[in-house]
This record gives sequence, structure tokens and C-alpha cells, in this order.
Amino acid sequence: MHGSAHDDRLNQHTTPTAPPAVGTQFRALPQPRHWLPVGIVLCAAVVVLGLTVQLVPGDTTAELGVDQNLSLHHVAVLTAVAMGINLLFGPVVGLALIVVAALGIWLFRRDLVTAVAFGLTACSGWVASEAFKLLFARQRPNAALLFDPLAPETGSNSFPSGHVSFAVALAFALYFLARRTRWAKPVAVAGAAVALIVAWSRLYVGVHYPTDVAASFFAASAAAVLLAGLWNRFAPALVERVPATVLRPFNRA
Repeated sequence: MHGSAHDDRLNQHTTPTAPPAVGTQFRALPQPRHWLPVGIVLCAAVVVLGLTVQLVPGDTTAELGVDQNLSLHHVAVLTAVAMGINLLFGPVVGLALIVVAALGIWLFRRDLVTAVAFGLTACSGWVASEAFKLLFARQRPNAALLFDPLAPETGSNSFPSGHVSFAVALAFALYFLARRTRWAKPVAVAGAAVALIVAWSRLYVGVHYPTDVAASFFAASAAAVLLAGLWNRFAPALVERVPATVLRPFNRA
């Protein structure tokens, strides 16, 4: 009996520990504690801005003056920056960058869950902006009223700005990757700065009003907050059903 007990204790120490379940690999998105009320308040802010520009007489005329003033003072260097941003944060190039980044996270970090979370977060700003565009259908600034129209656009998709919404959502997505590292704060600051520069560029080019870009910060933030809350609540159960070989491809034994 004594020998049997000794063998049992020995086996407890020498038996390899089973690998953790796939669910323990789940990486949550950063979210505020009360994510649903926060998301609703941010959406409400977009709605208030949208109603304001539609109902307040002369508001659009006053905002057009900002675009006209910037159009009057175009310089070569700033124009090059603004037009580069116009291309880089547009839907075609922007989506391609997100796909490449997400694939890189999946293949090189061997983490499909993080890759999907990154891609969804980065795209959430566009989704939100498109939804609000349909709701308010605001006409873009009239290029004929600008002194130097750089990229004339027409249509009822001015409010909010898709470029700015993408920049804000991308900042959230990059912070998600850098969180809990020494790069978290620099990434957050850089992301906020880039979003502000993109907002400036949309006014400089003359394709949006100031309230368009302001609403984009609220819309994209609302999308990121609501997505994080839903992701953290429902994604773990879905991840449990995905084979580990898919979640972490080429994982070495």
C-alpha cells in the first residue's frame, strides 16, 4: 500500500500537463465597463450633430466657409500630404491594407482570433459611417464654390466621413494589438494624431464639412465600443468550436 501511494504521487509529478483548451487562448478586446450605454451615447452624439446640420438654418453655409478658406491657402507640400491620405485611407487601399495586416497576424503570429478581431475593429468605422450616411444623406460641399477643388466629389454621402471613421477605427485596432506592451501609449497617441490629420485633410481637400469629420470620431468610437462588448460576450463560445489547427496554423509541437 505504501509503495502504491508513493507511485501515485510520483506519477502526479511526472505526467505531462494537458494543453490548455482553445478557449483559454481567446484575447478580449479592450472595452469600457458599461460598454452598451457608452456606445448608445456616442451614437446619440452623431444623431444630434446630424439633426443639427439639417435643422439649423445657415449651418452648412458657415461650414462651407471653412472649406473655402482652406482651399484659398493650398500649398504644394500640404496638398501632396492631403492627396496621399485621400488615397491611403480610401476604401480600396484601406481595405487591402487591413486584409494584408490581418493575414500577417494570422500567419506570422499564428493567431486567427486576434487577426479576426483586428480586421473587424479596423472595418467597424466604415460600417458605422455608411449606416449614418444612409440615415442623413447630406450633400457634399459644392466643388464649384471652392477656389481650388483638389478631388471634387458629389453625392449625398458627406455625413460622416468614411476616411476619418476608418482612421479612428484603425487607431483602436492598432491599440488592441499593442495593449499590455510598452508600445501601447505611443500607439494610442500616434493613432489619435493620425486621425486628426486625416480629419484636417478631408477639409483641406474640400470634400467634407467640419461637422462631418467631427461626427466621424463619435461614429467610429461607438462602433469600436459596441463591437468590443459584443465580441467579448459572444466570441469565446464561437472560438471554442474552431479547431486549434485553424486558430494557430503551423503551430509547432
